Amino acid sequence: MKSNITKIVTVLFLIASTMPAQKFVSNVSKRGTTAAPFLSIAQGARALGMGTAFVAVANDQSAMYWNPAGIADLTGTRIVFDYTQWIADIKYNYVGATINLGDIGVVGLNLTSSSVPEMRVTTVDKPEGTGEMFGVSDAAVGITYALKLTDKFSIGFNPKFVYQKIWKMSASAIAIDMGVKYQTPFDGITLGMSISNFGSKMRLMGNNTLVLYDPDQFTTGNNAHIPADARTDEWTLPLNFKVGIAYNVFSVDGNRLVLAMDASHPSDNYESIDLGGEYVFNDYIFLRGGYKSLFLENAEERFTLGFGIQQALIGNTQLTFDYAYQDYQRLNNAQKFSVGIIF
Repeated sequence: MKSNITKIVTVLFLIASTMPAQKFVSNVSKRGTTAAPFLSIAQGARALGMGTAFVAVANDQSAMYWNPAGIADLTGTRIVFDYTQWIADIKYNYVGATINLGDIGVVGLNLTSSSVPEMRVTTVDKPEGTGEMFGVSDAAVGITYALKLTDKFSIGFNPKFVYQKIWKMSASAIAIDMGVKYQTPFDGITLGMSISNFGSKMRLMGNNTLVLYDPDQFTTGNNAHIPADARTDEWTLPLNFKVGIAYNVFSVDGNRLVLAMDASHPSDNYESIDLGGEYVFNDYIFLRGGYKSLFLENAEERFTLGFGIQQALIGNTQLTFDYAYQDYQRLNNAQKFSVGIIF
């Protein structure tokens, strides 16, 4: 049965990676041409601190975002709360929980939501505001399942519901993330691959498209207030195909050094490379650093830094705290905080 599952997963990845690739044009940027761009915002302070080179590492609760196959290695029950202080006073929250069901596999639940300050409604006639306020919200809910087909190879899936709203308009979509993770015969080397946001298109619909239309602005005496619906277009989700490699340089008495590299092939940008590393001291202090968007021209994302601590509590319960800082040059910076519980 496991061999059949492996064949099915292989075919799915080949189809998913080949079809969107036919639409990619290497010499034309497609920035800003997808819906739900919040799906591309990194989740998990540990991963961000490592420059988001995490597809082959993916061994904590945030793996549901980076590579669903990664949660197959998680034991017990784990919960993570993630807070992102993003650009332009936008804030994102991520909550994820996983539970190991033994031979059945590992299941998880994750939720991403946004917090955006309300803004004034302005028009051409009233540039200072009409007195109304409008808000913007994003949300994604996913259910993750991962299974170890062998002691070296695991697969994972994260089907999810995506929702966006701006003022009186809203849009939704169904998507799935898929991933595989393989511990190679070479000592300390792990490979990972993931496809994110493979799903339906989104179209904003609502009362804001209802307008009064003048079919002939240069003619007087006609009806200049015909009710009309300014229908919006459909937009694809930010599909991303990533391949990564992680190398465990050494692991001695609770001290470890891991180096990682990811290659990204997104549908809304050029290809790029992410680099990162993590040093663990005495299974207690974690120091991280990375560099994002290598070889990507005009990118604002550059170096990342982070640290974390892990403290044992009562019994087998452990508490983790992680922090990450990302430099955005002209756009200032982004900061991320994660708190995790393992029991």
